[in-house]
Amino acid sequence: MKIGCLEIKLGAPWVHSLKEKRMIVRSLVAKIRNTFNVSVHEIDDHDVHQQIVLGITTGSNSTAQLQSVLDQVVNFIESNYEVSIDEIQIDIL
Repeated sequence: MKIGCLEIKLGAPWVHSLKEKRMIVRSLVAKIRNTFNVSVHEIDDHDVHQQIVLGITTGSNSTAQLQSVLDQVVNFIESNYEVSIDEIQIDIL
């Protein structure tokens, strides 16, 4: 069994309050979970309203499948949300 971990830092310069950020994070987390059947959580910068840091994990027997799923998640975020991707870190354990 292998585990794929993705840490993605997103920038949302148009967000002006933590309430607005929470709405975006909730929507993003729910859509990623439902679409890809992965675990998603906001893992850092909880009090910074223009930065979102998500941790995404999934498991599989195949390294190629893990990489593919995590790449699809990144593409989904790029395509469906008006956020900038500041940093991506993928680890396969």
